[in-house]
Amino acid sequence: MKTIRTIWYRIYPTNDEHKWMPLMWLPFMLWFFLDPYWKHAGLWHWTWNTLAGLFFILLYMQAFSRSGAVKNICIGLMLLMAAVCIPLNVGAIGFLIYSAAAVGFNPKLRWVVLLIALDLSILLFYAYRVHLDLGTWGSMAMLIILVGFGNHHWASKQCAMHELRLANDEIEHLAKVAERERIARDLHDVLGHTLSLITLKSELARKLVDRDPARARQEMHEVEAASRAALADVREAIRGYRSDGIFAELARARAALETAGVAVECQTDSVQLSPAQESVLALALREAVTNVVRHAAARRCNVSLKRNATLCTLEVVDDGRGANAPEGNGLRGMRERLESLGGSLRLLTTNGTRLVIDLPLASTGPALRN
Repeated sequence: MKTIRTIWYRIYPTNDEHKWMPLMWLPFMLWFFLDPYWKHAGLWHWTWNTLAGLFFILLYMQAFSRSGAVKNICIGLMLLMAAVCIPLNVGAIGFLIYSAAAVGFNPKLRWVVLLIALDLSILLFYAYRVHLDLGTWGSMAMLIILVGFGNHHWASKQCAMHELRLANDEIEHLAKVAERERIARDLHDVLGHTLSLITLKSELARKLVDRDPARARQEMHEVEAASRAALADVREAIRGYRSDGIFAELARARAALETAGVAVECQTDSVQLSPAQESVLALALREAVTNVVRHAAARRCNVSLKRNATLCTLEVVDDGRGANAPEGNGLRGMRERLESLGGSLRLLTTNGTRLVIDLPLASTGPALRN
């Protein structure tokens, strides 16, 4: 049984495109095989007729199950067999319909038209030579045209659906990649800022535990609150909704900088932002302040939020040692978020660090005020 299946698969390796559909039309070959019976032919006629029919079926199955040059050769041989066998067996006119069915699955319409025209030429030639009546050759011509172009239309729709599936798969893949990158950026921003704050307060509490136990206890309460807030932020980041607003973030930034011993000065204007813009701006401020606390060794930091006719500008300026290292994940994620909303980021490292973020103002919605 396994040997039979192997031989069958080599003859007709079914695929998802055609499956068993081409085999449904093979019973019409019966008229070709019975032609010697109607003619009361001898053994020789029966032999060559049977072998020719079986060979044609093999070509037909290969034309549907193979691709490229093998498919084209099989179709060419099918047409040749029709041209050779029709004078000997009128049932071979059906070969023209089978070949038209295989030709129709060519993706290039000009080749379909050319080969169907060749099919029709063979039919008309023999209609004249063997004096077929109008009903017979007219019906055959109609079938050749309908089957050939019908299969081509169906194949074109299948190709379009296949391309659409591939496009949808690609979109789904890109969406998953974008979502993973978003979560990675958000977790970096959320945890980076909060863990820096927790570290600073823990160090301060450790230093104060002997000198001022009450203050140390207060700092540890704030560490606990920050830890709980970090857990909530992580959950919201995974859901994709996370921001209490730019001014709430400004208050947290001031607290983080003051805890690190950095003098803070904030200047804010009324601004008009969409929720997405406000969320991105709050995350950018969080990342900028985290970098100041971690890396700048600054004594002063100025944070300003200004607006003009078309732009909202956030500036974070410190007097620290500047940023000479390559751009890290935090800045890169910040830049990607801003650019997705039409904004921009500039980083100047002369005499400290100056981070300038520009976002186009939202066209609608109430102004935000501190």
